[in-house]
Amino acid sequence: MKSFASDNNSGIHPRIMQAIIDANQGHAVGYGDDDWTTDADAAFRQRFGEDVRPFYVFNGTGSNAIALQALTRTYQSIICAATAHIYTDECGAPAKATSAVLKPIVTPNGKLTPELIATELHGIGVQHHSQPGVISISQSTEMGTVYTADELRTLCDFAHSHAMYVHMDGSRLANACAHCGVGLRELSRDCGVDVLSLGGTKNGMMMGEAVIAFRPELIDRLMFLRKQSAQLYSKMRYLSAQYIAYFQDDLWLQNATHSNAMAQYLFDQIRNLPGLRFTQTVEANSLFLILPQKVIQKMLECYFFYMWNESANEVRWVCSWDTTRSDVDAFVEHLKTILLQTPTI
Repeated sequence: MKSFASDNNSGIHPRIMQAIIDANQGHAVGYGDDDWTTDADAAFRQRFGEDVRPFYVFNGTGSNAIALQALTRTYQSIICAATAHIYTDECGAPAKATSAVLKPIVTPNGKLTPELIATELHGIGVQHHSQPGVISISQSTEMGTVYTADELRTLCDFAHSHAMYVHMDGSRLANACAHCGVGLRELSRDCGVDVLSLGGTKNGMMMGEAVIAFRPELIDRLMFLRKQSAQLYSKMRYLSAQYIAYFQDDLWLQNATHSNAMAQYLFDQIRNLPGLRFTQTVEANSLFLILPQKVIQKMLECYFFYMWNESANEVRWVCSWDTTRSDVDAFVEHLKTILLQTPTI
């Protein structure tokens, strides 16, 4: 039985697994000087621009920490949403790596705006205060919402006008692109993002992320920071080969489109059930809703998922690239049965 806890819990797409197996042939030069990494680099340049160089790392926390190190000095601050992964779920790794202060902003939907960020722009030039250096956003957000291209351009223009960089945690950028109907570059570089942490693990890959700088002066920093942060993999071909398959025939988009569609299908099946209240719009592949505690407890007896806000009985349900309509149907039928058996609703 599949869970609806996280897209991290899903398996590896067969084409990704086959790419790893195909790369496991004989010997190859380590640390990225291999044919697979060369081909993966070319695939990135095709999608993001001829001047980019991806830096492959093991995981999302590593990619965010390295990206933010490249963008900050120790006396600066990193502005993010209070729900941001870099603030809530990375055990202080970005703060430790950068020595910068993380300044979380409470948002209703996980999305930052210039108006919200402006509240943190004080003490500029005053030696007693950390100086705003970076705005870090998640796309899609931890609340399952998506920044449109126009919203991103507005945010990036605002950041640059205040001498700040913009970092995008793109662990679910594919889902955001599927929702907006645009490509990876159109929803990152073309909007003004300075450094992108591009994820694939949540969208069918085994492991690995890529950090991409869209400013040439940052590229050398990333190269050395990756090594210093213990994120340089000697057998690089097993990371980079995945991206060859990931980009081929837009597998990344197929997977994300499917997981989004399954989330929307789940929403459509339960939106009118009694006793449920959705707290966020369903735009990517996650649903956030409040349920009676008794219902949550009974659902957890058969399905694993996470509490998002335990005090409010808010749960998060996530669909994956391998979620099927029959998986959703079984989940919904179980929920309906429990709702019928729980008269307190």
